[in-house]
Amino acid sequence: MPTSTSPTCRLVRAEGTFEGKQGFRYFEGVAQETVGSTHICMHLLTIPPGGRAKAHKHEHHETAIYVLEGRARMWFGRRLEEAMEVKAGDMVYIPADMPHLPENPYDQPARAVIARTDPHEQESVVLLPELEAMVPAPEAKPA
Repeated sequence: MPTSTSPTCRLVRAEGTFEGKQGFRYFEGVAQETVGSTHICMHLLTIPPGGRAKAHKHEHHETAIYVLEGRARMWFGRRLEEAMEVKAGDMVYIPADMPHLPENPYDQPARAVIARTDPHEQESVVLLPELEAMVPAPEAKPA
């Protein structure tokens, strides 16, 4: 078994899942908990139709997202006052300490690869329940 003094390459198959504080189930990926990484984590996420995360931020870590398929919306800003629509092929950057809330108001699942500069699966997640009411309830949109 590799130790921290002798790192080696590791294969991770996205078969297991874990429940994130944000309210989504993530496929286990590269993280300190799975491979001993020290500066990065990467997971797969599927947001089902009508799925919505809890408002949150990653206090000290940046996030990069690549949308594999489907569409979704992300609210962001200090009061979640801005929104962006994302679709397959888009890349999204979220700076550290930026409140955000992703949702899928569409009738098809959205799948994405998520990478953060935090090696832990959930350590830097800070929930922001005071911002939940800032975002209107999602309205279903046609495919």
